[in-house]
Amino acid sequence: MKTVKTILCVLFGLMFINAGLDKFLHYMPVPPLEGEMLTVSEAIEQVKWMMPLVGAIEIIGGLLFILPKTRALGAIVILPVMVGVIVHNTIYMPSGLAIAGIMFLINLWVIIDNWRKYQVLIS
Repeated sequence: MKTVKTILCVLFGLMFINAGLDKFLHYMPVPPLEGEMLTVSEAIEQVKWMMPLVGAIEIIGGLLFILPKTRALGAIVILPVMVGVIVHNTIYMPSGLAIAGIMFLINLWVIIDNWRKYQVLIS
């Protein structure tokens, strides 16, 4: 089970590192946007600091998530981005919800698995 968890966490981290790097280097193709999705995308582009911030959080969170010693921190860092991914896919791209849901469950699994580390913060 530990090997499965390690593999899933490395893949999860690499996916977020890739997504974060793409926010800076723009190497992945973007499908044509239309309607409300285009309006939302244009609005986000107007806030110049938004995508670099999200990209940096994705890279940092992904790196933290890969390493077992910092995985608990990485899971918390990535959680708000992951919630945004779930909401976005639910509203605009239901076809991507299966992958986003699996990623969200991996994130929750790591949070639950490390719950004792967080208890100090909330006690």
